[in-house]
Amino acid sequence: MRSIIVIAHNLRSAHNVGSLLRTADGLGIDRVYLTGYSPFPIGRSDKRLPHIARKAHKQISKTALGAEGSIKWEHSSEIESVIEKLKKKDYYIVALEQTSSSVSLQKFKPSSKIALIIGREVEGIEPAILKMSDNSVEIPMLGKKESLNVVQAAAIAMYHCRYFKV
Repeated sequence: MRSIIVIAHNLRSAHNVGSLLRTADGLGIDRVYLTGYSPFPIGRSDKRLPHIARKAHKQISKTALGAEGSIKWEHSSEIESVIEKLKKKDYYIVALEQTSSSVSLQKFKPSSKIALIIGREVEGIEPAILKMSDNSVEIPMLGKKESLNVVQAAAIAMYHCRYFKV
């Protein structure tokens, strides 16, 4: 089975993080990295002030519905170190972002080890992070809107990566 990791970088919404964890659990994602300022559930050796950690955890668990305890996740303030670690383990790093060089998701053939980066809800993935990626993929939009909610887009991409047949 394909190994899939998701890196959620600089998400603002704890509800989006909870929904992402729940979706990742449902699609058998191996691990979710919550990087940058993305909120994260209470974890071992949590260095945040207790009231801040509890507030974020409560908001995340509202949409995660327990997935925060069933899926493997890690927090790292630095996405660069996560990407470098995964590249050393032969993960193909793919940014889910609309760029001038992005490939349509339908045409994307995922490798056996893939790390999918999703980014900020409004601004998307920072250019420096895009440069660290091996590829960018996008979901073609047919209506008037240019994008989907970050977790809806991630769900479509995770599903594609999980069930695409080579």
